[in-house]
Amino acid sequence: MRFDEYRAHDATGLALLVASGDVTAAELVEIAITRAREVDPTLNALVQWQDDAARVRAAGALSGPMAGVPFLLKDLFQAQAGIVETSGSRSGVSSRPRVTDTVVQRWLDAGVVVLGRTAVPEFGAKGVTEPQAHGATRNPWDPARTPGGSSGGSAAAVASGIVPVAGASDGGGSIRIPAAYCGLFGLKPGRAVVPAGPRAGEMLFGSAVTGVLTRSVRDSAAFLDIMRGSDDDAPFEFAAPSTSHVEALGRPGPRLRIGVAARSALNNAPHPDVLAALDRARDLLVELGHTVEEVASPFDEEQLARDFLVPWFVHLAAEVSSASAAARPTTTEFELDTLVLAEIGRATRAVDHDAALARWQDHVRAIAAFHRRFDLLMTPTTAGPAPLIGAFDTPFVERVGARLALALRLGPILGRLGAVQDAVMRSLSAVPYTQSANLTGRPAMSVPLSETVDGLPVGVHFLAPPGGETRLLVLAAELESARPWFDRIPADVLSERVG
Repeated sequence: MRFDEYRAHDATGLALLVASGDVTAAELVEIAITRAREVDPTLNALVQWQDDAARVRAAGALSGPMAGVPFLLKDLFQAQAGIVETSGSRSGVSSRPRVTDTVVQRWLDAGVVVLGRTAVPEFGAKGVTEPQAHGATRNPWDPARTPGGSSGGSAAAVASGIVPVAGASDGGGSIRIPAAYCGLFGLKPGRAVVPAGPRAGEMLFGSAVTGVLTRSVRDSAAFLDIMRGSDDDAPFEFAAPSTSHVEALGRPGPRLRIGVAARSALNNAPHPDVLAALDRARDLLVELGHTVEEVASPFDEEQLARDFLVPWFVHLAAEVSSASAAARPTTTEFELDTLVLAEIGRATRAVDHDAALARWQDHVRAIAAFHRRFDLLMTPTTAGPAPLIGAFDTPFVERVGARLALALRLGPILGRLGAVQDAVMRSLSAVPYTQSANLTGRPAMSVPLSETVDGLPVGVHFLAPPGGETRLLVLAAELESARPWFDRIPADVLSERVG
């Protein structure tokens, strides 16, 4: 099999070829490794290579619905026992989890062949993947731009054709943002649909979930079938439906009532090409018989942003503390931005943290009221196309001030500094649409329906009520059939470093 033939199939198609004997798992692994070695010097998508282990596994007996399919794990929340998991931090270079995460084991039981691990920002805390531990990961559509974060390495690997599907996770948009920037399909499952055990009951107070990035809707449906359902360590039970999501794709879905909100209080001027993409998606939905109405956002978006950030800062403080205790690193082994946000989290009063978490239910009530009138909420996925590498770097003067404040342990003052708040809100203004699904535990997806006039991918975002994964996937399959995107791939990436 040639690479162009390999890339012409999604994971489901490759698995069928292996099952029929038309190709072997070993052949697929060699194609994937060769492709990775060719493009990774440019993209910097992989932070760990497992070539030898992949070859051994591919040569053995494999079973399951994805037997023989090359696969990559995200270097965060996707542990393999005994394999280093850095979480994008220099403090994690010697971290070797003692257990394999449940969802990773389910992927392995389905027959995938893991080739390595993909790049993430430090502790997954940014919407771009530019960790100091590994360097910036680049977008196959334009290597001067980011693939997004925190699943940026996985998105770059799938978009460039290394693998047809890769592990991802989403605590504030980390599946859907890279999907939009890289022309992929990205589904964030709802809260508790995919297990977080055995190392956690839930991730990030229940707002973060595991998923995958794919090029086809049927691959995302198949992998959700593989992942879904509680494990023994879950804090409460989610019983997987008796009907598979793949089977649901074969049946026509109902005509939906969809509310569309183009702008956000965090960014009232999205890129014109993003608005044009939303208009084209609305027209397509109407052509397909759906009802689409313009609505105001159901959320108090500025309050939601604050309620998203406060627990994130506290969580990051806990991550830094835990990593420090495990590895005994010096503070220089953490990035300055991480230390600043962690210090703000450390200085956050318990009552303020509790109040932010309590207000998550206010946002749940707001979207529940919306869904009593509409089946789905549609927005852009991001406010613009993929930003340039370094667009969100902290300016030098602010870095000097932050280092001084850290040295003097001025956490409460850091939290009130306009520079810090401006930087955080500037980052959120680029991706103002995705956090609501995390806080409310709703399933959501980014669909690669369009591109800018310069040919960069643009995603359209849909948010569903609890249990709406099937509704989203069926609609996505309908859109995929009406406006196919699988063969829309970036020009080949040169195997030379950018910078």
